[in-house]
Amino acid sequence: MAFVLDASISAVWALEDESSPLAEIAASRLKDENALVPGLWWYEVRNILVVNERRQRITAVDTAQYLDLLSSFPIQICAIADEQAVFRCARKYRLSFYDAAYLAVAIQESVPLATLDKALQAAALTAGVPLLA
Repeated sequence: MAFVLDASISAVWALEDESSPLAEIAASRLKDENALVPGLWWYEVRNILVVNERRQRITAVDTAQYLDLLSSFPIQICAIADEQAVFRCARKYRLSFYDAAYLAVAIQESVPLATLDKALQAAALTAGVPLLA
């Protein structure tokens, strides 16, 4: 079964000094399953990388290697069929529009959500969206 992958999980894979059992579970599941992401994920991941280069937590070489690794995963950018669904999620669950996009994809595709964001986790549970575990 596919699942929605958010940038917080992806960031753990890029940063050696970060770890999360959930990120490990998501990486393991990508061996047999697809991850779905909203289009903004592409930008969020790259922003995380460049910010962490500036903080000298990673190098440009690390970034290039990570992006090569990431491209080997079955990650599919999923268009959101109804932008109003994102607005509804943002308003109802008091999420940023960015976080609401991940929730909207999970709802639209009827798949679990993988996130480390506590507010997004709570919103997903309230919305009846299972969390990856």
